[in-house]
Amino acid sequence: MATCPECDAELDIDEFDVDKGDVISCPECGSNLEVTGLAPLEIEVIEEDDDEDDDLEEAEEEEGDEDEDEDEEEDRWEE
Repeated sequence: MATCPECDAELDIDEFDVDKGDVISCPECGSNLEVTGLAPLEIEVIEEDDDEDDDLEEAEEEEGDEDEDEDEEEDRWEE
């Protein structure tokens, strides 16, 4: 029997039903967990990557800037 490394809840996972690298979710706390070992069963919390969130926000900001530039250009042509 494995336990969630985040909330220590017991996880009903059979080591024969999962493979190394599988991602599961803790039913108690909702954390995403990765199977990192099979004998014995080892599970680690998958850390949310803040860099991905930052990259997404930057891309959205750049996209917004491009839209503003296009609007300004359209306004110049209309005058």
